[in-house]
Amino acid sequence: MTVETSERQPTLVSRPKVPEREPAAPGRPAEVRLAARGFHLRYGALHALKGITLEIPSGEVTAIIGPSGCGKSTLLRSFNRMNDLIPGVYATGGLSVSGRDVYAPGTDVVDLRRRVGMVFQRPNPFPKSIFENVAFGQRMLGEHDRDALAPRVEQSLRRAALWDEVRDRLDASALQLSGGQQQRLCIARCLAVEPEVILMDEPASALDPTATTRIEELILELKGRYTIVVVTHNMQQAARISDRTAFLLQGELVEFDDTRRVFTSPREKITEDYITGRFG
Repeated sequence: MTVETSERQPTLVSRPKVPEREPAAPGRPAEVRLAARGFHLRYGALHALKGITLEIPSGEVTAIIGPSGCGKSTLLRSFNRMNDLIPGVYATGGLSVSGRDVYAPGTDVVDLRRRVGMVFQRPNPFPKSIFENVAFGQRMLGEHDRDALAPRVEQSLRRAALWDEVRDRLDASALQLSGGQQQRLCIARCLAVEPEVILMDEPASALDPTATTRIEELILELKGRYTIVVVTHNMQQAARISDRTAFLLQGELVEFDDTRRVFTSPREKITEDYITGRFG
């Protein structure tokens, strides 16, 4: 693969520091939650993803890094078929969630998107109350009794570390919340339908540093209960929160490994050049 790099001086001259983590416990390998095998995706004539093959373990945080336009968000959105909403999309190869083919004939896309939730770059609360935002998914699934919904709403807000901040104003508009609170509300809305996987597309890029820290802490709290995949341009963030890191470039998977290994001793020179700021 040929990559053209810029002649400008790098803005980052050292690798991001990777926190110490406990070694994995001995025993059976982790269950594979998400898998891609020779996966290609095209937007009309644009070949956005080129033969992606990887396995993402259950209960871990995986970061996807790479320069703008490399296919990070496209890969993320393929796992719950959000790309289907874009005209001209054509996919080949294998993509699975918990061993089930995402593109198999007869796949219930609504159920797929319940099992594989999505949190977007900018908070997108509905113009409804805080309660109704979190209850929305359950209402769509047929539950309309507020008393029956209340425990699920509280549980989801607690898991999103937001309950103590909103418990006394559940009927207030979600649009009155701060940006960071709105993003945690969107996470709570995702959690309320009990997903297996949470996809996050740069979930903190529109937030201030304090709100970003809260989102990162929340991701680490949710790890284990959920499989989380995060697209990020922030190398320090990827190093702080992820167990594994995938590096994409021009639609190809260059490297996928334990985060510490990727950031301290990558196999590919191009990976080192990217994470140290020599291009991108």
